Amino acid sequence: MTVDRDTLARYFRQLADLGITDIYLDDLTARDALAVARGQRLAAPVAPSAPAVRTVPASTVSAADDRLRALAETSVGCSRCALHTTRTNIVFGEGNPAADVVVVGEAPGQEEDRTGRPFVGRAGKLLDLLLLSCGFPRHDVYICNVLKCRPPNNRDPQPDEVTPCTTNFLHGQIDTISPRVVLAVGKFAAQSLLETQQSVSNLRGRVHTYRGKPLVVTFHPAFLLRSPHMMRAAWQDLQMLRGVVDEQR
Repeated sequence: MTVDRDTLARYFRQLADLGITDIYLDDLTARDALAVARGQRLAAPVAPSAPAVRTVPASTVSAADDRLRALAETSVGCSRCALHTTRTNIVFGEGNPAADVVVVGEAPGQEEDRTGRPFVGRAGKLLDLLLLSCGFPRHDVYICNVLKCRPPNNRDPQPDEVTPCTTNFLHGQIDTISPRVVLAVGKFAAQSLLETQQSVSNLRGRVHTYRGKPLVVTFHPAFLLRSPHMMRAAWQDLQMLRGVVDEQR
């Protein structure tokens, strides 16, 4: 693969569309950047090996998929908190039932509530880019939220909403998939899974344990869109996530 100005320009435009003004090209030297700007081609870098894919029997994957579908069907009629009166759709989760990585966010937003799918807005596009940066295409992971219903006006989740969703659905989702690592994005996901009141800044940078599984904490993509100067820290968190997966090969 070669790097040229058109490819670089398309990449930069995609970042700009997401509101990202700072970029980090750790493997690109100043000399190489100037060469690209002049239209010169660079030697193809040695691509990092892809994370090992778990060998899971088809019967196990099918059973996990069946359990997730059953949980999702149960969630449709859930009225355990007041959010069922204001939601448009349940946003249960989606992805690979044999995923190496389960991503857990806070709650659905307006677009997620409309479509019934998690992380599909601007924050979702950024999450896709971050995951891809460490070798995890969206279709290879499983993505869900602590809450399955959107809080009105995207307000913070309340304890009487978090507890029933976590107990009845989230724990079941993660236990069923049994990933190599869990990625908690944002304060509420991290605090709910780790049962702590610590901030994301205090929790990130090290590997935690959730129900016997490694857990990595990073910033929510929506926060990164508002605070692009923290993008480098999030990228480092994703590299740590990749390292945890590689260690379990």
